[in-house]
Amino acid sequence: MPKITMLGAGSGFAPRLVTDIAHIEGLAQSEIRLVDIDPKRLKIIAPLCRKIMDLCGREKWGLTATTDRREVLAGSDYLINFIEVSGVKTVRLDNDIPEKYGVTQCIGDTIGPGGIMKALRTIPSWLEILGDAERLCPKALVLNYTNPMSMMTLAAVRASRLPVVGLCHSVQGTSEHLARWLKVPYQDFRWRCAGINHMAWFTELTYRGKDQYPRLHRICQAPEVYEQDPIRIETMWATGYFVTESSGHFSEYVPYFRKRRDLIRKYCRPHYRGESGFYARDWPKWRRDVDAHRRRQLAGKAELSLRRSHEFASNIIEAVEKNQPTVIHGSVLNAGLIPNLPAEGVVEVPVMIDRSGLNPIRFGPLPEVVGALCRSNMAVYELTVQAILEKDAEKVYHAVLLDPNTASVCSPAETRRMTDELLKAERRYVLPWTQSRLGKGRTVAKSVGRPAGKK
Repeated sequence: MPKITMLGAGSGFAPRLVTDIAHIEGLAQSEIRLVDIDPKRLKIIAPLCRKIMDLCGREKWGLTATTDRREVLAGSDYLINFIEVSGVKTVRLDNDIPEKYGVTQCIGDTIGPGGIMKALRTIPSWLEILGDAERLCPKALVLNYTNPMSMMTLAAVRASRLPVVGLCHSVQGTSEHLARWLKVPYQDFRWRCAGINHMAWFTELTYRGKDQYPRLHRICQAPEVYEQDPIRIETMWATGYFVTESSGHFSEYVPYFRKRRDLIRKYCRPHYRGESGFYARDWPKWRRDVDAHRRRQLAGKAELSLRRSHEFASNIIEAVEKNQPTVIHGSVLNAGLIPNLPAEGVVEVPVMIDRSGLNPIRFGPLPEVVGALCRSNMAVYELTVQAILEKDAEKVYHAVLLDPNTASVCSPAETRRMTDELLKAERRYVLPWTQSRLGKGRTVAKSVGRPAGKK
């Protein structure tokens, strides 16, 4: 009987994943354990998950809900993480302070100033969770959904002995998206994809043995197609390969599309297609709306979907419990899986799952043009995780300094001021060591290589 603990259960993932797990055929018994530090959200999500389980014919499955993870970690076989640390309280700061310096973000939760600040808030709690898990459920398989995905996974593989995989839906979502554009049956569509989370690349697209990239290039020239995903299409035309993440997210990972207002007007579109400040404005409202919708679902006044989704968590549990090998795409330690990316970094590659757990599959080198783009992001991830593990505030600045979007508009001195301002503004939400060296870089800069009286 697998015991499955979900951390941050008040998020949008829990009902979907409970539904998915309830669809695993042959899983006669299971126990779902929900953890959230917000008791109000827990009081909504627990009865909703119970209702889902009952409607799926899992009335005998156990369900526990608690605000104290230590009550339920013991004996857990799977930990599924989707915690959010101070997000609603800081999302405007993550967006608005960089915007003063010309750094615009659409989402701002995986890289750039927003993603780095989110890592500083989230990873310390994440490492505490993993520390508890090592003591209380040392054989558990850990599945992480929380962004910044690459940094969360990198910190885990550096600091924990537990097997950890980072899970997203961009690979399966984009492959389905491309099959629709190409009008080919998904079950017959063949592709290879790897890179890093939110920047994995479809290096091959074939149908019945024929390369589909020439067709895709032609299809994307149609305005009605182009307008759906301008930045990803422009990137494909530039590099030759289609990337896994949305235009809005991807615009933040490269220096090409957000550095001037005219470029934002030309390439960015509303919402997830690149709108500046989109997440900061809409996310707090989404959270309120989700809670209200869940109350309506509990009352039978809103539809409750019982379809299995394409999220990978239930596929992993099914493969392990039934020793039924399957392949997912996940974020894991590279260790040579993609030879032209840093071996000690985290990459997103095919992973075979069976009773033995995680078995990453060697992908081989990426085309150098997209490999270089991945490496530019991996440098930011490396420095951020080093900063957190070593409690080194200067490396926070170095991480922001190397961020491609920030570097496209800010000088080193401007980046320093922006980083200092973010750390000061969010000092209630990050650990004290982040405040230790604020402003020291400016003091040095004023005394070296600059004539007196000049600015």
